[in-house]
Amino acid sequence: MEKNSSISFLDIESIPQLIKDFLMQKVDGFGNQLFNDENIENQFRLKAQEFSSEKRQMLFDVLKDQYFGFKFSERQEENLNSVLQENTFTVTTGHQLNLFTGPAFFIYKILQTIKLADELNRKFPGRNTVPVFWMATEDHDFEEINHFKTENRYYETKAKAGGAVGRIIVEDDFFISEFEEEFKDSVFGTELILLLKKAYKTGNSLAQATRILVQELFASYGLLVIDGDDAKLKSQMKERFRNELLHQELFESTKETVAYLSEAYGKVQVNPREINLFYLTETRNRIECNGEKFQIVDTDITFSKEELLEELEKHPEKFSPNALMRPVYQETVLPNLAYIGGNAEIMYWLELKDYYGKTNLAFPVLIPRVSLLCVSEKNLEKVKKFGLEINDFFKNFAAVTKDILLQDNEILKLLNEEESLVNQRFDEISARASLTEKSFGSLVNAEKKRQLKSFARMKKRLLRAEKIKQNEKLERLEQLFLQIHPGKNWQERVFNFSVFYADLGHEWLQNCYQEIDVYRSELIILSI
Repeated sequence: MEKNSSISFLDIESIPQLIKDFLMQKVDGFGNQLFNDENIENQFRLKAQEFSSEKRQMLFDVLKDQYFGFKFSERQEENLNSVLQENTFTVTTGHQLNLFTGPAFFIYKILQTIKLADELNRKFPGRNTVPVFWMATEDHDFEEINHFKTENRYYETKAKAGGAVGRIIVEDDFFISEFEEEFKDSVFGTELILLLKKAYKTGNSLAQATRILVQELFASYGLLVIDGDDAKLKSQMKERFRNELLHQELFESTKETVAYLSEAYGKVQVNPREINLFYLTETRNRIECNGEKFQIVDTDITFSKEELLEELEKHPEKFSPNALMRPVYQETVLPNLAYIGGNAEIMYWLELKDYYGKTNLAFPVLIPRVSLLCVSEKNLEKVKKFGLEINDFFKNFAAVTKDILLQDNEILKLLNEEESLVNQRFDEISARASLTEKSFGSLVNAEKKRQLKSFARMKKRLLRAEKIKQNEKLERLEQLFLQIHPGKNWQERVFNFSVFYADLGHEWLQNCYQEIDVYRSELIILSI
């Protein structure tokens, strides 16, 4: 397994323009959020000022409680104890509690976070940086996370949903026996099967299952996992939650940025609500203000202002941040320098900068997560035989296919030559016609347009004919495309990590870690 090549995000058509502009510092007001050593140095200073020793003690206590029953690796023990020191900071990523990690990018973003912490520890030896994984235990969309896919099968579990997914108890474990059937003969299949059985043991919550998985895979790297569904952590959010309920602070303070991003890029990733909080019971429901009353949406529960504030004071754990408030919660309870997220995540974090300023909370450095693609050497050879590079599979593939099918085509060459001549001749006539009469010039331009359309039709028919003639070649091209883009999507968004781990084991994790360059936003292609 080795690195074949890489493609900068700036050179990939499907990367959102906002992400490209952010990376090129073309988004006004976000220069301090781009990842570089200078901005990280500034974050050290800002977080040191706002993160008190009391917060450090609470974070230490919460992590210790949440890891009860787990055995720490030596690096984890060191990282946990260092949280109490004023020169310790975190870098963080987060994700939903996807079944058995879901798509492989779950793994990649954690590896990048670990690599970033290691790099900062090397560059800034006077500080200590700890990698943290934030479990999105309070999400309530179980349908988004209850499955994963391998090359051959689709796995799914069922449960009663509607509340915080981290609290769901594993009962339906039929997917484990199906998984065992697929992987029992793989080199590291037994290891994967035992890991799956340990994590998704009947009676475990999904939060426990995910912690077990991440611990087994990344404990040796020193990664710490934190669960935000915690009363002690939420007690630090009482003031922010109170202001959200009474003054719609997030909604009001993000209006200007949301309007700017909407005008520049068509829309924002997540539209702020007037109240960006949920209320947790057995379900997780939005809170809305209706005049003098606060309604828990889709329930019969209502509160007066005084009753709701009393509930917040006594039971902050019952209040749950939505997608936009969660970053604020995270940055409040962690001495965090930087957040690594997918493109969609980074785009909604950008909406929040003015809110952070209003609440005197340091806005972190934002880093789009890297992407990785694992391609067999056999398929890389096929790419070469077609005269292509792997980069071509991240362009408009219809155009790439067209170029291959019409390569060295004599008729196309003749058509292009004649089209060029027609263009040239009509330009000459048009130049002279403009000296004669305006209406005559318009007639010339209309005739030019008509004839050029004829050439376009002929080229289209020629391509259709070549597709029929070279049908076998076209099919092989399409099959190769689907090998690289399963389901016409990026591989990391479709396949579970087990597809690669089954043959390579922990070496696959280590190789992915080694090839990640934390200073580059790119797609890394690995040959396996």
